[in-house]
Amino acid sequence: MRISVVGATGRVGAKLTRNLLKAGHQVRALSRGGQPLDELVELGAEPFIGSFDTGAGDLDQFFQGADAAFLMVKTDWNNIEGHYPAVAQRFVDALENSSVKRAVSLTAMGSDVKGKTGHFECFHDLDEKLNELGNIDLVHLRAAWFMEDVAAWMGPVAKYGRIAWFCKPDLKMPWVATDDIAWLAAKELTNPAGRHRVYLEVGSEDVSMNELAVMIGNTIGRPVEYRYIETSREDVKAEFLARFGTPEKWQDDTLSADALNDGIVRFNGKHEDRPNLPTTMQAFISDVWKPRYLEAVRTRDERETFSKWAARD
Repeated sequence: MRISVVGATGRVGAKLTRNLLKAGHQVRALSRGGQPLDELVELGAEPFIGSFDTGAGDLDQFFQGADAAFLMVKTDWNNIEGHYPAVAQRFVDALENSSVKRAVSLTAMGSDVKGKTGHFECFHDLDEKLNELGNIDLVHLRAAWFMEDVAAWMGPVAKYGRIAWFCKPDLKMPWVATDDIAWLAAKELTNPAGRHRVYLEVGSEDVSMNELAVMIGNTIGRPVEYRYIETSREDVKAEFLARFGTPEKWQDDTLSADALNDGIVRFNGKHEDRPNLPTTMQAFISDVWKPRYLEAVRTRDERETFSKWAARD
């Protein structure tokens, strides 16, 4: 098969591209260029310079001649609400007259909910726009929280033995490794079942923040606690805006957390209905997170982040 991959040098896209090439497929890799793209070209990928996020490049040609396509959007934190609809429209414009018959879109949990749900609202807009593509079998991969994002708490755990976040301590949330998303995307692209507009909830298991803190503590051999930061705290908001982020980012983060805490955003299907993915959170913490954490401890990374400030004594 000939497959066009958007974001081919990103966390998911690079692994997906390598998986597809290894399986013998032809891959057209979209990127802004640089060494990561050069490495994929050495493996056999066809380079295509451009970006649906910025509109750069001859994007109308990117999907021409392809049988299938992988779609994803890189978040623009300076234009959270406007970016996803703009990119989704570029996808539709480039795909509607292309040869693509099968597309897999990386979306997120909560994309089924219309309303002010923070970052999840962006994925709702993405899904709705892509569903205008009437001649393409479309699979929406509604991904859970990325396990890789737990990296944000390496510094806080190293310095304070603590994780701090906006989600309630005992709220069960789904998590997924990006390698597993790439594996599932390759499977859906290359083994089409003839289904149209399929929504797959992509998460390995549900883990609360309290459970995650205990899991990390047991893995590194020292106690780790979780601190719940309520989104209504004006002192936290003031510090965030003064030192760490924009009003738009604050609103996005807090609306997202409130949507989760209030049960507005969640996986709706039964756990056994999800695709069977290989990576558990415990395996990820042991095999991936712990070595990186130990390196962070060794190098004494003292950079101040919001996550570290919120976890302070």
